[in-house]
Amino acid sequence: MTAWLFDLGNTRLKCAPLQTDGRAGEAIALPHREDDVAAALAELLPERIDVAYLASVAHPALRVAVLDALTARCRRISLARTQVQSGAVRIAYADPRKLGVDRFLALLAAHARISDAALVCGVGTALTIDLIDADGRHLGGRIAPSPTLMREALHERAPQLPESGGDYIDFASDTEDALASGCDGAALALIERSLGAARQRLGRMPRLIVHGGGAEALLPHLPNATQVATLVLEGLAQWAGAESAA
Repeated sequence: MTAWLFDLGNTRLKCAPLQTDGRAGEAIALPHREDDVAAALAELLPERIDVAYLASVAHPALRVAVLDALTARCRRISLARTQVQSGAVRIAYADPRKLGVDRFLALLAAHARISDAALVCGVGTALTIDLIDADGRHLGGRIAPSPTLMREALHERAPQLPESGGDYIDFASDTEDALASGCDGAALALIERSLGAARQRLGRMPRLIVHGGGAEALLPHLPNATQVATLVLEGLAQWAGAESAA
């Protein structure tokens, strides 16, 4: 059976084959627009796929465009949804629909990777932070704008402020560096504060796992972090395995 995994975010579509051992294969990331997603997938995918597993937090119109492209070559499409419990992982939200499926899948993958307490940080359009204990119990999280979104919002309101560029410097002497330092610094401060709160809650420091397209810029300032670029796809592979078993 040919199966593929698809992680559709607000800026990128990540794809990977689902291997026979139940793990995600080598991932490919594609920037996407509604008008070219079908052509991009046609170059990437086999002509026919038995099952496509899709996790999406993107705008509904983009999700429909991806679904239309997949329908042309897939016998079955399965949409991942957040569940109250999957295996040992149990979410903190009373209403699972309010926890983004990307956060849910990242928790599944993080717990499977380390079976220990972890602070899971996704850096994409949003900065998401979730705490999970060693038993798989999700203890809640935070959501904030990512550094990229901060820069874009500032540029939209004040076009003279560039939406990219600059380096992280504690006390910058030009605007580009000041913007990079301020926006990256805000994200780093929230992560560091969350680590401190997690340590108080757990009685020890959790592992820090980061993922997402914006994580690279923060890593030099998070020396104890583990980057897992394909964390959501790994969780989706687990979700696919549980669905097949059910």
